[in-house]
Amino acid sequence: MDSITATTSTSAPAGSAWHGVELRHLFALRAVAETGSFSRAAERLSYTQSAISQQIATLERMVGLALFDRPGGPRPVQLTEAGTSLLRHADVVVARLETAAADLRALATGEQGTLRVGVVQSVGTRVLPALLRRFHHDWPGIAVSLTETSDYFALLALVERGDLDLAFAALPLPDGSFDAVEVLDDPYVFVVPGSSSIAAATATTVTIETIATTSLIGFRNDACQRQVLDCFAHLGHQPPFVFLSDDNSTIQGCVAAGVACWLTPLLTVDQSDRDVRILRIVPSPPSRRIGLAWHANRRRPAAAVAFTDAAVEVCGTLVEGATERAAVTSSP
Repeated sequence: MDSITATTSTSAPAGSAWHGVELRHLFALRAVAETGSFSRAAERLSYTQSAISQQIATLERMVGLALFDRPGGPRPVQLTEAGTSLLRHADVVVARLETAAADLRALATGEQGTLRVGVVQSVGTRVLPALLRRFHHDWPGIAVSLTETSDYFALLALVERGDLDLAFAALPLPDGSFDAVEVLDDPYVFVVPGSSSIAAATATTVTIETIATTSLIGFRNDACQRQVLDCFAHLGHQPPFVFLSDDNSTIQGCVAAGVACWLTPLLTVDQSDRDVRILRIVPSPPSRRIGLAWHANRRRPAAAVAFTDAAVEVCGTLVEGATERAAVTSSP
């Protein structure tokens, strides 16, 4: 039985009185309104009945109006018009608080927030669409913020500073506080104009020795250019480069126009372009190995681990498919 008596004031409260309203008062208001009983509200909130009674009485003093009609006996208490009005506002406040709690729980478990990822051009074009589709399906509450550049070292510097959670980078990594997992092994291919005599003479393959006598288009970025030059290290000389660019589509357009040829990792190539031929290199030079790197001394959030796992699977599938398509494209 709820035999609660409250002193009701009909005077408007001073504005400062509302500053004393606490969340526990609003939770008590809602619990009593929903259960119709001070005792049942106390059970729901794990308070004593007297504590609930005191909270409601305190709230009524602060707002200056009765919030419940208390008929006594077994009949349930009921909201007054003032109580009904205040409850609407209390519901909004409590709902926002519960949303905030859910957001913080999601952040704590890695189910919500922003994942900051660094990518290079070929990864962004060939890998990222499928990877993001896969990742967002499994982790819909995580926004992915991208930093795009052609410079692996710039991305790693951002990881080391804490400005990126993950970055795609060429392996092996330079010295620094990094860990990484290899996500793709990207073979080098030789891209020539569709009408090239090299393509006609060698059909599907070409040797490094032949490439070394051919005018090439290369990458302006030092790291990418060094990787290409490593393919010629055993020859003791380098082929002439007639044009440099860091935009893959620009380079491929120049190849299609007959400006020069292109030694490049397979994933940088648009294999749907019928104006070029893609030739395998024999013997194959070392592939471009791409890893996904993170700071070794920081804890990876669960979303970053999931993104890494998804990248390994997606990249494996894409490289297999790209290699098969390249073989078909290179066929006479």
